[in-house]
Amino acid sequence: MKKLLSHLDWLESEAIHIMREVAGQCSNPVLLFSGGKDSLCLLRVAEKAFRPGRFPFPMMHIDTGHNYPEVINFRDKKINDLGERLIVASLEDSMKKGSIVLKSNDEPRNKYQSITLLEAIEEHDFDCCIGGARRDEEKARAKERIMSFRDEFGQWDPKNQRPELWDLYNAKVHKGENIRAFPISNWTEMDVWQYIEREKLELPNIYFAHQREIVRRDNSIVPVTNVTPVRENELVEKIMVRFRTVGDITCTAPVESDADTVEKIILETASTSISERGATRLDDQVSEASMEQRKKEGYF
Repeated sequence: MKKLLSHLDWLESEAIHIMREVAGQCSNPVLLFSGGKDSLCLLRVAEKAFRPGRFPFPMMHIDTGHNYPEVINFRDKKINDLGERLIVASLEDSMKKGSIVLKSNDEPRNKYQSITLLEAIEEHDFDCCIGGARRDEEKARAKERIMSFRDEFGQWDPKNQRPELWDLYNAKVHKGENIRAFPISNWTEMDVWQYIEREKLELPNIYFAHQREIVRRDNSIVPVTNVTPVRENELVEKIMVRFRTVGDITCTAPVESDADTVEKIILETASTSISERGATRLDDQVSEASMEQRKKEGYF
């Protein structure tokens, strides 16, 4: 009897196809890996696409220097277990070179990642960056193609994109241009968690409910860290939280939760009415136009 494919099988198959198209069409691609849940799914797809051989590309993380240690430790352990190569492009290095100049020492660094990314692309001559962005994350990301073209300045024009009819992808670029490929573009947050459950993927413990000191600031829960210290007249609480998405400490907020297993997170995700990034990414609480402008300048 012919086995019926589940929706996860179809999504995985599409992602594997896209990953292999990148490997077949591009001369020097790289996979962006932060240690987060979406890029972890990308690694599993890459394993199914290319194992038992080595990946035909290295991994790369754009490190702001303000990341949660649980995620960085997991990132390094995962890459070591896979035996693959990791390139860490640091905002600190860009700051030393003078290409990034902060307005103040406590200014959020997330928006400057595009500068370091473009410098790394030029340094290593990458012609494609494979990312874990999904269309359900943010409105500006929903405007991108799966093979999203960037010009010689690393910029994206939402009005100048290539058609992708019948799952045919065009990754051809001239010298200096590059493609951003999004194999899980058609996945949702729920799909990611169901895939993690099915594949029994290990995750940074920050994704699961745990006790953490926080303050409530501007309708958000902000963790108390050396990067995000307590402000005057703020009350420190210790509550159960988890992170739906992870990134730079200054822009990543947790949510109150007692979901300490993948199964509980799936149930919680099914019942929430607030989008993943809308509730937890402080830097995304801006207008669609602002995010689109950042993407035009080279942002993920």
